[in-house]
Amino acid sequence: MLLQDTALIFERYLRQTLRSKFAMLFGVLMPLLYLLFFGPLLTDLPLGGGGSSWQILVPGLLLQLGLFGAAFAGFMIIVEKSHGVVERMRVTPVSRLALLLGRVLRDAAVFVFQAVLLVLAALVMGLRAPVAGILIGFAFVALLTVSLASLSYALAMKTSTPHAFGPTINALTMPSMLLSGLMLPMSLAPGWLDALSHVMPFRYLVDAMRDAYVGSYATSSMLYGVLVAVGLTGIAVTVGTRVFREAGA
Repeated sequence: MLLQDTALIFERYLRQTLRSKFAMLFGVLMPLLYLLFFGPLLTDLPLGGGGSSWQILVPGLLLQLGLFGAAFAGFMIIVEKSHGVVERMRVTPVSRLALLLGRVLRDAAVFVFQAVLLVLAALVMGLRAPVAGILIGFAFVALLTVSLASLSYALAMKTSTPHAFGPTINALTMPSMLLSGLMLPMSLAPGWLDALSHVMPFRYLVDAMRDAYVGSYATSSMLYGVLVAVGLTGIAVTVGTRVFREAGA
């Protein structure tokens, strides 16, 4: 029943997304602009690490795509609450976990699709990375999306208006992006800032992805990245499911 209910919710929201193809493609616009206008500036700069500037920039942009996109996914719940959709779902026998999983799996599918478009554009511009590394990067994007979307939906269930939700998400996402080294490696930062960045879980994800993009898979950064990604996903889905059950959604 859980798989059937999840597939039903996933299909419903995927159809809803496919009816708005422009919005789906527009979501990749900001990372693509970074790629086009910021990437060439880094070509001849010593950024540290064993890879090229593209192998450092692209993993960060992929995680940025998942970070900002998934963090704001909860806006849909607020809209649905205002239109009575959540109230109607409340009386159905559908699993509460499926109501969450169907949504976040749709988000993961959309952002992985956008990540594929971004990587294709990066390959045209000069990115060279092993296929296995690129696939590992997509897996990290999917896990990040599931975890952040779950927390975003949970927060939205506790929030009554977009005016309260938006500033809260902005206050959390901007420091996360700046302290995680998504744009540039934190090894270039002063010692105190590099040390502070280690409290950000996304730091471990981007370090692992950069290792994958240069073909280094058996590293401590890869191990930490996998553990953080899986652990964060498990915690986020648990929290999201509990909030959905308490809200009777």
